[in-house]
Amino acid sequence: MLTYATLQARSREFLAATGLTHDEFARVLPAFAAAYAVRYPPDKTWEGKVRQRQSGGGAKGVLAPMEDKLLFILVYQTTNPLQTMHGLQFDLSQPQTHYWIHRLLPVLRCALAALDMAPERDASRVARSPLMLEGAPVGALDGTERRRQRPTEAAKQTAHYSGKKKAHTDKNVLLINEYTSKVVYRSPTVAGKTHDKKAADEADLVYPVNSTLDKDTGFQGYEPAGVLPQQPKKSPEARS
Repeated sequence: MLTYATLQARSREFLAATGLTHDEFARVLPAFAAAYAVRYPPDKTWEGKVRQRQSGGGAKGVLAPMEDKLLFILVYQTTNPLQTMHGLQFDLSQPQTHYWIHRLLPVLRCALAALDMAPERDASRVARSPLMLEGAPVGALDGTERRRQRPTEAAKQTAHYSGKKKAHTDKNVLLINEYTSKVVYRSPTVAGKTHDKKAADEADLVYPVNSTLDKDTGFQGYEPAGVLPQQPKKSPEARS
């Protein structure tokens, strides 16, 4: 079973599972605990009612330590497993896993926002985002896909089937600050079949003036005003 205690001394596995180093995890944990206390006050029940008894009684849950709560939601966000598989790692049933995912995701978002680590969701504010302006206005744009359950409707099956991944997927466009390697912006989720350039056009991103933007061939023709685009080209040897 995965716990913070079992991974604490295994830095490589910890980074692979959570996407964070131990130092970064330690920085997020206090903000996560504070956000959890605000969203779920200890003097109230999980349903939001005032407690009639002192908190802490009864059986202790699998995710009782705050470190394990943060580990649970970070592993889910990093690896994107099926809920059943994720529950197996933490000795939880699928309904329990579903409950904890939806309970902890808002807490994680609040914690990251409090630390100014949350990606921008409003494309019009990217040009003023501290994450974009940190270091140098040099960004990299790319599309990312993740597997999803096969839709039941035929039209949705076609829209979400990605020939590249040979699976049904959802897609987001990410803007990365190349100087800091931090995610600056995450676009709305679109069907996996959507072309990268179309998703970027629909996002209508606003970049800092005279910034540099690296992009791959999936964004061929995407050249926003006031931005210097850079796109790698294959060498003649690679094309032959």
